Parts: sequence; structure tokens; C-alpha cells
Amino acid sequence: MKRAVLLLLLSAGQPGGLFAQVPDTAGVRVVADTTHRVRPMAAFFRSLLLPGWGQAATGRPVAGAVFVTWEGVTAMMTLKAQAETHYLKESGSNNLGAKRQEVQDWLVLWIFNHLFSGAEAYVAAHLQDFPRELKVQAVPGGIRVSVPAPRP
Repeated sequence: MKRAVLLLLLSAGQPGGLFAQVPDTAGVRVVADTTHRVRPMAAFFRSLLLPGWGQAATGRPVAGAVFVTWEGVTAMMTLKAQAETHYLKESGSNNLGAKRQEVQDWLVLWIFNHLFSGAEAYVAAHLQDFPRELKVQAVPGGIRVSVPAPRP
């Protein structure tokens, strides 16, 4: 009797001894994690609304920060030039035409930043599954592109 209890205790300590705690994986399907994937048009509209948002959503925070920074620069320079235009208008200066042109230039850059950020986020969303380890090398007679094998 003591030997039977001892064998039972020793077999319970083995990895395969506790069958009730082993999960049944026979009917489980493994699905790839696509929860963080952003659709291209969603990324486009995010960055069109707020430059950098689409880049951040596609996992590219540095590119998003560049667009947000440039958005701030163009917005502040547009407002600064507009304030200078009002000052020159009140003082009756002859440089009013040049200052109005500067306001328009900064406004065009501001709008272009929205459009370019949206287009860049659209392309980045399409390339989310593209391998980052792509290597392009110049070789005699052309170029060589090497793409790493997908991980299992």
C-alpha cells in the first residue's frame, strides 16, 4: 500500500502526470494578430484631419512626429505673418503686398502638409506587412535585393 501511494505521488510530479491541467488544443485555430492593422483609407483620413495621426496608427511614430512638428511650424508662421500683415495695413506700409504673399505661401505649405501626410499614411498602411529587413545592394551589373524568409 505504501509503495502504491509513493508511486502515485512520484508520477504526479512528472510533467505528463497531471492530465487535468493540460489544455485541450485539438479544436483551437491559431489566427494571426491583425488587431493593430490600419486600413489605408482610415490612415489617410486620420492624417488628413491631423497630420501624424495616421503615421502613429501604422506604427511609425517618428514620421508622425515630423508631420506634427511641421504642422506646428506652418500654423504658427501663418498666424505670425497674418499678424504682421494687419500691423502693416494699419501703418500704411508699402510692403503690404509682399507680406500678403508670405501669408499665402505659409498657408499653401500648411495645406500641403495635410495632403502629403495623408498620402504618406495611405502608402504606409499598404506597406504594413512589408518586411523591414529588406536590403538593397549595388553589385557589378545592377542591384541585388534580399528579402528575409518569413518566420514560422
